[in-house]
Amino acid sequence: MASAPDDSFDQAAAAAIAEAQSWLEAHPVTPDTDRKAWLRELVDSGWSAPSWPVEEYGRGLAPKVARATDQVFRPTDLTGWGQDVTNLWAATITTWARPELKQEMLRDLLLGEVDMCLLYSEPGAGSDLASVQTRAERDGDEWIVNGQKVWTSSGRQADYGFLISRTDSSQPKHRGMTFFLIPMKQPGVEVRPLRQATGDSRFNEVFLTDARVADANMLGDLNGGWHVLTSALAYERSVMGVTQKRKKQSAEVVRDLTSEKSAPVPDLSLIELATERGVVGDSGIRQDLMRLHSWRTVNAWNNQRGKAALSKGTSSPVVSLGKLAMSRMLHFGGSLQAEILGSEAMLGGEDHPDGADATYAMLNAFFTSIGGGTDQIQRNIIGERILGLPKEPEVDKGVPFSEVRISG
Repeated sequence: MASAPDDSFDQAAAAAIAEAQSWLEAHPVTPDTDRKAWLRELVDSGWSAPSWPVEEYGRGLAPKVARATDQVFRPTDLTGWGQDVTNLWAATITTWARPELKQEMLRDLLLGEVDMCLLYSEPGAGSDLASVQTRAERDGDEWIVNGQKVWTSSGRQADYGFLISRTDSSQPKHRGMTFFLIPMKQPGVEVRPLRQATGDSRFNEVFLTDARVADANMLGDLNGGWHVLTSALAYERSVMGVTQKRKKQSAEVVRDLTSEKSAPVPDLSLIELATERGVVGDSGIRQDLMRLHSWRTVNAWNNQRGKAALSKGTSSPVVSLGKLAMSRMLHFGGSLQAEILGSEAMLGGEDHPDGADATYAMLNAFFTSIGGGTDQIQRNIIGERILGLPKEPEVDKGVPFSEVRISG
């Protein structure tokens, strides 16, 4: 027998939507609006992160009810709403930090007034983050940190970093780690840019030499950093699964390829490019365009599932599906762009901007294949936690980290 409609949810959602609409009507945005001032009002009102407690800049709404209010803000060009599921930094802080640290950091993070970076991967600990060797040693009410991190985005401008470090080598590698919020603008923190295949330098390596972090900046429990890390990674993968799209390949439009009738179609820029190059009638190109669109549609539904779990404060393996799917779509989209251009895709420079853009798209796709957990790691998570396949052998399980052989 079909379940009865949830009248209590419908009533709560309708009331919340009406409140959000009233707030937006009372705080309209015009060309003369001070956007920063408007964002401050949004954050202070709780509509920036409505599923969080009121004392943490939320409105205390149930997660499903909070997501129902997204429809009020989504049609606008406003930013700053929905941060309870899209702001990796604030979400991790509100889940794991002590009350004093929340009070100090949350509002500035929601306002975007603090630059952040991730200090996870190391030269010998990339896909296997449980092998990190950066160590933190207690010194009174502070910790002294020494080690090296790599593939750090935004390291040069960051004010703080999320740091996973080894605090007890006598414990097995998944334990004995602690998670900190470490200040980046201090002696002992050296950031060096890394040049990528695209010519960008969006990643950095970070050297930590007697850097200091307050004990009050610990997230989660001492030696319990693995739990904080997996939670933060789930937020990161969810966000990447939604937002890691190059601007030229992100907009969905309403247009039909065969008639004037309106219908949802894939990517405006790729359709325009295929039209300009006279290949929009090619059956193979059209099939690939719709394949890309189908993948994006299904991935959007999947991301809604992942966000629902994250908004409840739980870590869901579903976000790994979205992360892996986004990687696949970016690789496929870059290759399709090159296919549309034909031989011009081999050219570049100012005289051939479309060719240069296709090359960039294909090379930049590897960013998503690596960042936030490699494609291979996502497949392991999907296989073990969604499909129920046996775990890979762990020869170092239960072995003190000090006795584990570290490759490289």
